[in-house]
Amino acid sequence: MFKKRHPKVGSRPGTLVIPKQSPEPRIHAIRYSPDGVTEEDITDVERMSQAFDEGAVTWIDVQGFGDRSIMKRIGEIFQMHPLLLEDVVNVPQRPKTESYTDQLLFLVRMVRRTDDDELDMEQVSMVLGKTYVLTFQERYGDVLDPVRRRIRSGKGVIRTHGPDYLAYAIADTIIDGYYPILEAIGDRLEDLEEDVVMNPTPELLRQLNQIKNRLVNLRRGVWPQREAINALVRGDFDAISDEVRIYLRDTHDHCVQTSEVAEMYREMVTGLMSTYLSSIANRTNEVMKVLTIMASIFIPLTFLAGIYGMNFEHMPELHMRWAYPAVWLTMLGTAGGMLIFFWRKGWLGR
Repeated sequence: MFKKRHPKVGSRPGTLVIPKQSPEPRIHAIRYSPDGVTEEDITDVERMSQAFDEGAVTWIDVQGFGDRSIMKRIGEIFQMHPLLLEDVVNVPQRPKTESYTDQLLFLVRMVRRTDDDELDMEQVSMVLGKTYVLTFQERYGDVLDPVRRRIRSGKGVIRTHGPDYLAYAIADTIIDGYYPILEAIGDRLEDLEEDVVMNPTPELLRQLNQIKNRLVNLRRGVWPQREAINALVRGDFDAISDEVRIYLRDTHDHCVQTSEVAEMYREMVTGLMSTYLSSIANRTNEVMKVLTIMASIFIPLTFLAGIYGMNFEHMPELHMRWAYPAVWLTMLGTAGGMLIFFWRKGWLGR
């Protein structure tokens, strides 16, 4: 279920809520230009102001919000608006784009698969400045290693562009991270389609419910990102160049596609669950049909047995020599006749 960390009612705007289980902040800085790349782990937050180099783009990645004083100090160093810092720390926020005086805030939802085959979704906040990009992540680890490798290797055009292109590359990589998750869900649904009809079990229903919950969470994350990216494409932001807007249009297309695929799979799961219930109902009907046929056969036999099982003294059939075999023949003939009747009606063997 959706749970958001929020300050107490009546708290002043900009109040930060740091949960006890949040990891301590890890800060990593990458400075790059067409001529080269330098990286460092920043252990002293005061050194962040010295991490910039004239004529270079700086990417500072902060993972973990476990120290309120460090988060506040980062906000002071970069002169971040209190509401901007609140959106960064008090997660999850709805994906959005907001412009401040000299900074642009862009919130996205990142998804990745954990070691125990669960989905881990977290908010990634990007703050775009004139020569830098700040990224804030709730926990350690991300899906941004491809971007780091591109910067280190110098492949492509990333090192010849400004911080707006870096922000685009980060957002595009996060959105593309939805594809392998959706592909895995699609493959799993294909495997379950035959089982739903041939072997519907409670375990199968549990798996369908699990997939449905995952798709709901994915849709909740990716759907509002379309609006946020569209705002970057169509908004009047000085921090975003016209060239980067063209790239962002492609990211917006990816976002629309992933949201449509998530919605399609959600409808597929709903259909499979309906098929599962229909299969269970059909199985129940088959069982009831067998029981009904058996009951229909034994009703007249029980009637005959009831008549000749009465303890009346004057029952002439009881004293006949062939009465007992005759009753057996009558009962067997009745049962056989009813079986032939059911078979001709198509109620047996179909």
